[in-house]
Amino acid sequence: MEISDQLLCLFSAEVTVKDDEYVVEIPRSEVEAGSVDPGDVYRVALISQADAEASTETEATSEPAESEPQPPVEEGEIRYVEIEDIGKQGDGIARVERGYVIIVPDAEIGERVKIEVTEVKSNFAVGEIIEDEY
Repeated sequence: MEISDQLLCLFSAEVTVKDDEYVVEIPRSEVEAGSVDPGDVYRVALISQADAEASTETEATSEPAESEPQPPVEEGEIRYVEIEDIGKQGDGIARVERGYVIIVPDAEIGERVKIEVTEVKSNFAVGEIIEDEY
């Protein structure tokens, strides 16, 4: 399955009925992380649980299972992030899925930038700014 470079977040949710509407709830963590802003309009893609499980099973059989979760980013990946903090070395700090840290040199708190992930470690990654303020 092809996934757009513009993907802001990915999560599982149940479709519920509320009054006369069908509702998919966005996890609070996606809003707090800045991936989703209340009141904005987004394009939504739905994948059935069966398709998601089949995809997971295929991935599990093709790669050895590891006890630790894998980093949620890969080298060369393009991401849109918001700088939340400044590290001890003066670099910008962004957090993505599960609080995973991406260090972004030459970034300021509050900046929203497009980055390319240049290095990935088990507990952090480094990203280079390729577009200021998206």
